[in-house]
Amino acid sequence: MELKKINGNTYYIPGPTNIGLFQFKDKYSLLVDTGSDNSEARKISNMLNSLGISIKYVLNSHEHSDHWGGNLYIKDNYPGSVFYTSSEAALFIENPYLFPLYIYGGQPLQELSRDYVRSKQMRLDYLLEAGIEKINGEKFDIIALPGHARGQIGVATRDNVCFIGDALFSPEIIQKYSVPFIMDIASQLNTYELISSLHYDYYVLGHADQIYKGEEMPALIELNRRTLNAYLDLCLNLVDQPKSREDLLEEIIILEDLSVDLNEYYLLSSTLASLLSYLHHRGALKYQIENGRVYFYK
Repeated sequence: MELKKINGNTYYIPGPTNIGLFQFKDKYSLLVDTGSDNSEARKISNMLNSLGISIKYVLNSHEHSDHWGGNLYIKDNYPGSVFYTSSEAALFIENPYLFPLYIYGGQPLQELSRDYVRSKQMRLDYLLEAGIEKINGEKFDIIALPGHARGQIGVATRDNVCFIGDALFSPEIIQKYSVPFIMDIASQLNTYELISSLHYDYYVLGHADQIYKGEEMPALIELNRRTLNAYLDLCLNLVDQPKSREDLLEEIIILEDLSVDLNEYYLLSSTLASLLSYLHHRGALKYQIENGRVYFYK
C-alpha cells in the first residue's frame, strides 16, 4: 500500500477500493472513502502515520460498504475525526441493515447480510449537498452522481482532481462483472451526461487500475453508456415471449456465462429490476400477472 501523488496536495491510495486523500497545510488530511473493513483502514492508517500524515476528515462517496467499511476504525483511532456524506448515503451507513434488506426485498438471509451489517453503528457529522463546501478552510466541489447508488456524490479538489466513486466503471471491472450494480437507470444515464460536462484534469474511480486524464473520459463514459444500453436491449430481446424476472435473471446469467455467489446474485437481481422498471416507465415493457407470477413483455 502506498500514497501516490496526483496533483498538488491531492493523492490517492490504490487498492481494492481506491482511496482519495487531500493534505491540508496543517498536516491533517481528508480521506475520500475508507475501504471495506477495519483491516483495510488499519493498513491505510499505518501507512499514513509512517509519512507523518494524520487523518481528521472523512468523506464517503456513497453507501456501499466497500467505500465506508473502515469508518469505525478511523473514528475509534482518530478522536475528533469528522465524517461527511450525502443525506441518502448517511441513511444506509448509519443503518447498515437497510442495504441487504433492500436488495433482497425482505428480511435477508444471514449469509447475505453478514458482509454488510456491522456490530457497532456510527453517526456521521455533516450531510453534504451539491455545490461548494468548505472543509478545514478549503473549498471542495461536491457533485451529485446518483445511479449506481441513490446517495452517491463526487468531490473535486482545488488541484483539479475529481473523485467520482462508482459513477463510472473501468474496462477491467466491466469485463469482470459484465453487469455492474446500478440502482436507478435513468439517474445513471443522466450522470453520464453530467460527467461529460465536467472539466477536471484528473478523475479517480472507486475501482480502477489507473487515474484517468480529462481527455480519456469521453471514451470511458461511452463504454459505460454502451454497456448499460446493451443490457437494456438484451432485456427487450429476451421478452419476445412473456417472461418473469426470475426467468430473465436465469437467462442473463447463462447467456453472459456469469459465475455468481449469493451476494452477486441479489445485486444482479436488483439491477435487473431497475432495468425492467426503466423500460416499463418508458413504455417499452408491460407486465401481467398470471398463474401467480409477474410476466414482462413488449
